[in-house]
Amino acid sequence: MEQTVENLLINYKTLEKFKFFKEYGNQELSMLEDLENKMVENYNDSPFYGIYIGDNLVARMSLYKVQKKYDAYFEPKQDYLTLWKLEVLPDYQGKGYGRALVEFAKSYNLPIKTNPRINSHTFWEKMGFQKAHYDMERDLGENPLIWMPEGVKEKETT
Repeated sequence: MEQTVENLLINYKTLEKFKFFKEYGNQELSMLEDLENKMVENYNDSPFYGIYIGDNLVARMSLYKVQKKYDAYFEPKQDYLTLWKLEVLPDYQGKGYGRALVEFAKSYNLPIKTNPRINSHTFWEKMGFQKAHYDMERDLGENPLIWMPEGVKEKETT
């Protein structure tokens, strides 16, 4: 079955769909506050993406572009994506929806950084992500994973 990733609208219908995810996900995965803030700010460029089966949102993620001037991960220094809060509803896990979201992010052909949840490292490794060399000042207690398109390498840490 083809999985089409859609840019999710910032509106009350999407807010209702996100509430369904919050029932299953960790607090760290809740996108409700992010979505509510974007609605209040009248933000038109949605960083939220998802996959629908009929009218049901079954998988979602946040994808933010980080400007080159803030790049502390990659060589050459460049814009990159931060992938957050990827979540697939339990009944739809193991069916390729998470992979489809990651492949969609990779289609931008920009490096990607993510901070994996506990017990999700195997998934990210299958997607071609690797552990970034830890830098105490840069990573602030996080353990980011990175994916790099051809011609990009990890910036050496000092």
